[in-house]
Amino acid sequence: MTTTIAAPALSAECSTKSPAQRVAVLELYTSEGCSSCPPADRWLSSIATAKISSDKLIALAFHVDYWDYIGWKDRFAKPEYSGRQREQVVVSGKDTVFTPQVMLNGKNYRGWRNDAIFLQDLTQVNSHAASVNIELNVKQAAKDSVAVSALANSTSKDTELYLALYENDLNSAVRAGENRGEQLHHDYVVRQWLGPFNPSTPANQTINLNPDWKTGDMGVVALVQNRSNGEILQAVASKLCS
Repeated sequence: MTTTIAAPALSAECSTKSPAQRVAVLELYTSEGCSSCPPADRWLSSIATAKISSDKLIALAFHVDYWDYIGWKDRFAKPEYSGRQREQVVVSGKDTVFTPQVMLNGKNYRGWRNDAIFLQDLTQVNSHAASVNIELNVKQAAKDSVAVSALANSTSKDTELYLALYENDLNSAVRAGENRGEQLHHDYVVRQWLGPFNPSTPANQTINLNPDWKTGDMGVVALVQNRSNGEILQAVASKLCS
């Protein structure tokens, strides 16, 4: 993965290209209302501590909303993230949606509970040459918005491109529901999920930034997925430039 940064007086722009090898993409479906989810949240956060680079692994945490009825509304949850989970489960040939659920490159993955198995599976993914290349440009010209552009070299009608804006280092004091009294920490939390887009046409999006979001802890991900089986073919990530 190569990154170029240009920094004019009033704006900053990053241009990032996906590496030659395939990048592994982890999707965690979680909820602050789910008592079995905190261990998975902590595991996802440990990826940053382990310093696994984004040209090998990209992680995203989708907070689902179907646990909100228990008594605690997850402030990071959105209906479209629950929809994403259901779509991924169906297209991958499964029929069960649960939390915490981890998917590796679009497939249900249970090896995350064993570090040795996970690192072995990660190495296996990275050993393959990428079938798709992605270029991602991120420009922040104002405090309240970021301009994102992504383009892939895939012309297959079965591929789609998605964009995700994520935030790290988030904390919640849960006051109700199954995790009442717990202080929860989250990383790689998806704040915006955009797509699908045609990979071979530039996906140009201006994303508004909430004043409460910490731009120094945020990044953008672009990924290309096969719509017919849910497999993620390649991905690339970039921090917000400053």
